[in-house]
Order: sequence, then C-alpha cells, then structure tokens
Amino acid sequence: MPEPEAEVGTDVIEREVRIEAPPETVFEFFVDPEKYVRWKGRMAWLDPRPGGEYRVAINDKAVAKGEFVEIDPPRRVVFTWGWEGTDATPPGSSTVEVTLEPDGDATILRLVHRGLTPSEVAQHAHGWDHYLGRLEVAGPGGDPGPDPNAAA
Repeated sequence: MPEPEAEVGTDVIEREVRIEAPPETVFEFFVDPEKYVRWKGRMAWLDPRPGGEYRVAINDKAVAKGEFVEIDPPRRVVFTWGWEGTDATPPGSSTVEVTLEPDGDATILRLVHRGLTPSEVAQHAHGWDHYLGRLEVAGPGGDPGPDPNAAA
C-alpha cells in the first residue's frame, strides 16, 4: 500500500506506486473501460480524448464524473473529477494527473489529485490508497478480488 502523504487541510493528494507491468500495460487501465473496472468501480464510461467523458460508477450511490483533459500514451493521463449529486466535490471540480515512468520491466505511477476542498482530502486519499493497491495487483495480471466498495 502507498504511504499516506496528504494531510487534512491541504487540497492536493500525491501518491507513487510501483506496478510490475510496463507503462503500455498500465496506461490501458486508465482508458479501457473493461480494464478500468478490474481495479476500480462497477461500470466505466471512458472516452479517452481531450473533452471526452470520464464516468465511473463505484456503486449505485457513488458515481465519479469529469472529462479527459490530456492523453499522452503511454506516459500521461489527466482528467477532471467529482461526484454526481454532491456539492462538496461536484463533477469536474478537481483534477487527477497520472504519470507513468518506466522502471525496468515495471512502471512508477505517480498520481496527483488537485483542487479538492480540505474537507474532502482525507476521504479521497483513503480511496486512492485503496484503489492504487488494487491496481498494483491487476496491472501485472493478478485478480484483486471483488471491490468491497462496489457493493455499498
């Protein structure tokens, strides 16, 4: 699991994990809906082009929504982020930047989530820790098992 780096009161979450798969493989887990739901969410609607839809249903109540801002295969994905039906972090109100750097046969994934309100940082940090841990398993072809959040 990644080490927590964000503290409540800041508006940025930064995480770094090493995934035992090349960047080309890891990149697909951010742009291919079938691969996306192997590590995060129950359903994903992804149109990976600038201005394209980013929408992921974690469960029946939690649906993340935004749009892709930048796609640079296999190095970088940037998308806006927020939750449908909430004023705390409405759709598109924050930005997630993912960079992928080769490290031998593996990938160093750096995630930076900016623009969160201080009250939302801890919850999102916990969520990214959970999901990046699942991606560390799914990326190299493993099965992280059912997502406990998908049943909520």
